[in-house]
Amino acid sequence: MSSDDEDVEEWRPAEPKLKPPSRAARAPAAGEKKAAAKRIAKPKEPKAPKEPRVPKEPKPRAPRKPAAGRKPQAPTLLKDPGASGLAGTKRKKTDEGKNDDKAREGEEEKPTDCPEGERANESTPSIRTKEERVSFIVSEAHQTDRWADEGSSMAGLRAKKEEVEEEDFTFGEPCLKKQKTHGACQGQQTALSSSKAQVLRHELNMNWDPIELLSILTCVERWVCVNIILLLREENTVPFMVRYRKEMINQMDADAVRDVQLVYDELCSLAKKTQSVVQTLKKDGVLTAELEQDLRSCRSADELDHVYSPYKKGSKLTKARRAKALGLEVAATTLMNTPHTLDLQAWVKPGTEGLSSKEEVATGVEHILADMIAKDPETLTYVKTLCENSFVTIQSSVSKSALKGKEQEKSVQSQKKPGSQQTKNKDIDKFHLYFNFTCNVQRIQPHQTLAINRGESLKILTVKVNVPDRVKSDFTRWCLNNRWRPKTFARDVLNAIIRNAVEDSYKRLILPFVTRNYRNKLTSTAEKESIALFVRNLRQRLLVCPVRGCVMMGVDPGFRHGCKLAILSPTSQILHTDVVYLHNSGQQKEAEKLRHLMLKYSCTRVVIGNGTACRETESFFADLISRRFFHPLDLSYCITSEAGASIYSVSPEAVKEMPDMDPNLRSAVSIGRRVQDPLAELVKIDPKHIGIGTYQHDVSTGALKAALDGVVQECVSFVGVDINICSEMLMRHVAGLNAGRARNIAEWREQNGPFINREQLKLVKSMGPKTYQQCAGFIRINPQTLHSVKSTPHLAPAVSEKPVAKKGKGRACVNIPTSFNPLDQTCIHPESYHVAQRFLSLVGGSADQIGSAGLRQCVESKVKTSSVEELARTIDTTPETLKLIIDGLTQPPGFDMRQNFGQADFKRGVVSMSDLRVGAVLTGRVDNTTLFGAFVDIGVGRSGLIHKSNITLDKLPVSQRRRSLALGPGERVEVRVLNVDLQRGRIGLDLIRVLQ
Repeated sequence: MSSDDEDVEEWRPAEPKLKPPSRAARAPAAGEKKAAAKRIAKPKEPKAPKEPRVPKEPKPRAPRKPAAGRKPQAPTLLKDPGASGLAGTKRKKTDEGKNDDKAREGEEEKPTDCPEGERANESTPSIRTKEERVSFIVSEAHQTDRWADEGSSMAGLRAKKEEVEEEDFTFGEPCLKKQKTHGACQGQQTALSSSKAQVLRHELNMNWDPIELLSILTCVERWVCVNIILLLREENTVPFMVRYRKEMINQMDADAVRDVQLVYDELCSLAKKTQSVVQTLKKDGVLTAELEQDLRSCRSADELDHVYSPYKKGSKLTKARRAKALGLEVAATTLMNTPHTLDLQAWVKPGTEGLSSKEEVATGVEHILADMIAKDPETLTYVKTLCENSFVTIQSSVSKSALKGKEQEKSVQSQKKPGSQQTKNKDIDKFHLYFNFTCNVQRIQPHQTLAINRGESLKILTVKVNVPDRVKSDFTRWCLNNRWRPKTFARDVLNAIIRNAVEDSYKRLILPFVTRNYRNKLTSTAEKESIALFVRNLRQRLLVCPVRGCVMMGVDPGFRHGCKLAILSPTSQILHTDVVYLHNSGQQKEAEKLRHLMLKYSCTRVVIGNGTACRETESFFADLISRRFFHPLDLSYCITSEAGASIYSVSPEAVKEMPDMDPNLRSAVSIGRRVQDPLAELVKIDPKHIGIGTYQHDVSTGALKAALDGVVQECVSFVGVDINICSEMLMRHVAGLNAGRARNIAEWREQNGPFINREQLKLVKSMGPKTYQQCAGFIRINPQTLHSVKSTPHLAPAVSEKPVAKKGKGRACVNIPTSFNPLDQTCIHPESYHVAQRFLSLVGGSADQIGSAGLRQCVESKVKTSSVEELARTIDTTPETLKLIIDGLTQPPGFDMRQNFGQADFKRGVVSMSDLRVGAVLTGRVDNTTLFGAFVDIGVGRSGLIHKSNITLDKLPVSQRRRSLALGPGERVEVRVLNVDLQRGRIGLDLIRVLQ
């Protein structure tokens, strides 16, 4: 959804008036993917997997049965001794929690309910099915393409489970029993067994319940959090969980699961850091039982740092610690408990610094009280509540050093000495929007936070958080009259000490802590939003529909060094490379050369990179096409992003793939392949270099990399890979695989010929049971490519007895079938082949009919007569498993989910920016999405901006109304031109509608 518009924004189209639409602020935990303060992409703490799973032993897996049991009885909830203290942990906005029941029926909410609502409805047998976030715009049949059922993993339909004793590829047989749902089709509530709960809590060793806290922070039901933690600790990947364990995670999509994973990693990191702090303080001899309890009660890194900062090595001794060293802590305690017995004169010790007078004694007592007040959880909670109900603002202004630099730059300009000062002045001008900027911390936009942070880091801006004076007065009154009021009568001089302590604590300790907390929260929220935007943009860029079945020319345009050409076959093989100089003298000769190449290879499509000389090259081709220069070929061209092509062309992967080719020509090859198969080509490039999103240098590098790697794995896995023709680079992004395993698969394929079935993956070196379980469902054996590869003389099919790769692991007796299994070309996991066979028998079909119209008709008629739930009970499986089986059996051979996404737009003419008129209605394709709007390529060489205020719900399809900004790269839109600024090269657009 669109965010509120502030008076000061990034550049936006000029409008006469604009009312900021109100909305409920989006919760930080709903982002994304991703991104949290924890920087580790691994889903487990180092110690975590040791208890629940012992690898390679089938026996210890049985205890998982009660942990994830699907029984309908009410779950045994874990106790939460520390839950009541969570007053300062508000990652979700207050109104979201209040409107939870209403939000469940709305389209715009996160697909999981808050735990409060879950507890209220625990006794209800039916649980509301959660709709997935719009990760992919696919048909309903493919949105239900996830399931969770376990059994034996077999390649042949008639294979038996004889090898279970020796071969550990059964993925834990008890799972088949634990997932019987007794008629409930959207997952069952599961209680973590008391022993595992104690183990988990003991591992973290904190005063709060990790499951309960995770549920509160992510607003996900407790039983779902339990299952996600169990699955992560068993080393399951997110794509595998989302597709094949769907009812265990309550239909959540990959982004939502990744959110829970990141928050869980944050909690594990916090526990680990706390333990380190405790050990450090114990070693220093300053750890007390009370201090340890305070440390282990912290629920965020900020709270931990606040408690620990006075004891850090290297920091000077705090005023409170100096006073305590003088023995004044007893006097401070006496002042609060029995002030009538306190005599300050008795503590005076002439000649001792800090105790030489009553005034010094009183000051020492004030410092101790101020420290106690600043570390009191109830007091901090009250301050946070006051701030939340007040108008707290963040303010930025131009720094003195920036102004001084600007003045120096003017003097340099007067002397006509261009240089770094001009560049610096240009950087300063970029932040002119924030030279006098003030905004409520509740309404500031993520991109504004990141821009302010960048300006501050460059020393161009100074930033401060303004807390109203009313907060101080209310806080002082509350402390003196309630929390820090002496228990008995105190003289005026002692009351003055308490008042001074409260005011000193607020000014010197609490206010800086609150300010730091606001800045950290705003930055964390902005980073998560930015990373979530990266994730969504990258996903849509990777899932652009490939252009197959035609010869294509990739063009890397240039002036001085010419335009590099690469002609590619329909299967992306390099047919010819060359260089032509289209922008020098002799253009007619180069045009004849182009026509000769086009006619020779029957090339009808040209892909031009959008870098230097793009517009001139486009005009050159458009002019030739208009003159029918390539007749009889019907030639068309498209513009594509060449971001990252130059980096890839000199990478080790490109050198290995195209060893004897000039790097400039490799760029042309990459540009052409980006349109032929975007996913296969773009996975070769670091996602940060693809040119999506904003502020990538201002967010956590680790969190961004983890999120982008996760979405690449998700896209590659859900699309699936043909194991016999896919590249090693693409293979390493399949769930469960990595660079080493992908290399082993490629080597096995080279030595033994094509894979006949999925079972042969077990023969590959380092392919253990868990790896096979995670990747098998995403790997396809396409019969057409299998036959074409087998027809190659030097390749021979693998032999069934291949025990060498499994030497010493008890697998030598495994018999791997060598016959092709039709189910291997579907999305059905091998662990459910026996279920698929039972369903085929029920509908009267066979595996050889997969994808045929006859089988589809049989399945549809059977589903019409009996519901999916009834059929699932009949064949003893879950509805999720059956839905995925139905999809796998009815999808046509070679089905590609990307066919539901738009292709690159090919055209034959060119329009310039000067041809645009205000009010003109155009169609275009979203090029990039930022936190303040979407940039749209309308074919004039410069992308126009649809500001987020013009992306309203009524202009969007219903399926896209739950996403922030709702648009992503590759989507086709109809827009109206609002304004054209030729001097600055800016085009303002208004969204009319999204084209389906």
